[in-house]
Amino acid sequence: MDIIEKIARELSIRKDQVEGTVKLLDEGATVPFIARYRKEATGSLEDHMIRSVSERLEYLRGLLQKKEDIKRLLTEQEQLTEELEKEIERAETVTRLDDIYLPFRPKKRTRGTIAREKGLSPLADYIRSGGENPKNRAAEFVTEDVETAEEALKYALDILAEEFSEDADLKGQLRSIVVRSAEIKTSGDQENTPYEMYYDHKEPALRMPSHRTLAINRGEKEGILKVSITVDEVRALQAMTARYITKNPDCNVLLKDASEDSFKRLILPSLERELRNTLTERAEDSSIIVFKENLKSLLLQPPVKGYSVMGFDPGFRTGCKVAVLDDTGKYVDHATVYPTVPRKDIEGTKTVLKKLIRKYDVKIISLGNGTASRESELVLMELIEELKKENIDVSYVITNEAGASVYSASKLAGDEYPDLDVTIRGAISIARRLQDPLAELVKIDPKSIGVGQYQHDIGKKKLDSSLMGVVEDTVNAVGVDLNVATPSLLSYVAGINKTIAENIVAYRDETGKFTSRKELKKVKRLGDKAFEQCAGFLRIREGKDFLDNTGVHPESYSAAYTILEALGYNKKKLNEEGLLDIEERANDFGLSKLCEISSLGEPTVKDILKELKKPGRDPREDLPKPVFRKGVMDLKDLEEGMILTGVVRNVAEFGAFIDIGVHQDGLVHKSELSDRYVRNPLEFVRSGDVVEVKVLSVDKKRNRISLTMKGLNKDHASMKQQ
Repeated sequence: MDIIEKIARELSIRKDQVEGTVKLLDEGATVPFIARYRKEATGSLEDHMIRSVSERLEYLRGLLQKKEDIKRLLTEQEQLTEELEKEIERAETVTRLDDIYLPFRPKKRTRGTIAREKGLSPLADYIRSGGENPKNRAAEFVTEDVETAEEALKYALDILAEEFSEDADLKGQLRSIVVRSAEIKTSGDQENTPYEMYYDHKEPALRMPSHRTLAINRGEKEGILKVSITVDEVRALQAMTARYITKNPDCNVLLKDASEDSFKRLILPSLERELRNTLTERAEDSSIIVFKENLKSLLLQPPVKGYSVMGFDPGFRTGCKVAVLDDTGKYVDHATVYPTVPRKDIEGTKTVLKKLIRKYDVKIISLGNGTASRESELVLMELIEELKKENIDVSYVITNEAGASVYSASKLAGDEYPDLDVTIRGAISIARRLQDPLAELVKIDPKSIGVGQYQHDIGKKKLDSSLMGVVEDTVNAVGVDLNVATPSLLSYVAGINKTIAENIVAYRDETGKFTSRKELKKVKRLGDKAFEQCAGFLRIREGKDFLDNTGVHPESYSAAYTILEALGYNKKKLNEEGLLDIEERANDFGLSKLCEISSLGEPTVKDILKELKKPGRDPREDLPKPVFRKGVMDLKDLEEGMILTGVVRNVAEFGAFIDIGVHQDGLVHKSELSDRYVRNPLEFVRSGDVVEVKVLSVDKKRNRISLTMKGLNKDHASMKQQ
């Protein structure tokens, strides 16, 4: 197997792109580093494609290793024939290898092995070959262990049934029949459960959408749903009969009996389990794709900088926790207020909040969307109206607080705020999510952030690996301020593990701020390889070298200065000169000439020009800002046809959930996302997008809101399609 060629064919990319990527991966390069700084070697593959190459590489190398292991085991058993070896080499999946090796796998004691122990293998072979008078032949096998000819035939059929179930080619044929004809049926009878729509449900397995597969799995696991599979057994048995038919009708009757027993007792249960596993795996993969895109959008939400922010963590019995952060994100004060039942001290709450707002010049309140959020929002609305009379302008934002409690009780939160109560740490997290979403959310297990569906039903290892990849790619795409970053944020930078991240912060605490990227080499355990991988993603805002605040890698500094000099910039005045016209100058000079004088490839030169145009640029700044609110609506205020501005909270396979400010997200079904056909909602919306929606219907009994985006957001939709 040519792994490189196979990956290139599967992913529809060039062979040289795969070769370059695999070489770098084998040398220990990280995905973000390869995607950003080795574009010439990969043909400018994006990070998600490089991860796909890495995943397929791991699978195919594992497949090759399994082939070698099977051949070794068969050699030890003296069972490896030339034909079998060719069959193993031709296998393209682990499933096919398992089918081939199944007859040789050490077995538990079965009906077939018992029959073989009683010496019935020759009779089984005789029947399979179509020998004459099989019943007469069976009489020859009557012994102390086998009392009658009928019993001998029964044992022989047990052997045949087992052999049929281990026929790799037959199993492949039956697998195809089962998969194409399988129909999933579900039933249940408990009242008031989320699974009532599946109590009398059936549909072809191949057409079952991923979210339904995971919902049914969960309902079955909880004991509410019963799940069964029906397949085209007639066609399957016809295939088996045709495969083993002989010229002897008497043997054919026996072979048909053995086939039916083999299929129903041994093959079908195995293929049903396999089908359920395949459906689940497919559903997990599909859900993970949606989960990853939602997470990426959430992490890339633009930070709200330059404002003092109040984090408001709502609650009932124990009150609402409030934390104030200054415009740099530093914690300065906290309080507990009781605007909700049972105390409902609204006036006392307003007094405390006004005092904090005046004292710290708070401009924005970040209100968590959890329990008691609705009641707290009404009080904040009154507070904002009263502050207007004092010419104090305050807004509030509804912030997704998923995972805040996980963070607040974590060791990391304890290390950051050892003297604060757990609940106050949660309020700090809610405020920080507004000031710098990325830096705050990386402290929390991605599964706890609340941007996916059925995340607890997905294999932990697979989900963790995928989501960590998203966090890593996002952190490196944005870049990290070396002098303010926490260990949790630094640990996601390419080439930096948890230990090195802690060592960087320890070095910074001991010696003061970094003034140069080169200083990183003084950090304990940060060697040349780690420096190569991480340096370009770390920023120093006011360092000695102008380029330390850009995404230009230190290995390209000399080339970057050569380019700047060629374009007429004064090296000593770079911090003073505007570089917004650099692309114009580069076009006049000629891109090919810049590549020649810098000895760099075109992709790298283009990236350098982009970085030099806006040094220190945060790519999140170009994205829509959060929706700041000063009033509040209620579900009862909604009317059909009303057009509102909302924020996309979550995207699923069937549509998008939109926060329109009434504490109940509305659903835009994928058929309502656009006037065009919508195959995948992610092509039109992402978490965090600010969109216009029209109210289609309001079900006040069930608190359900149906929305549409048809005829609205035309520019938004076309942007997503590009």
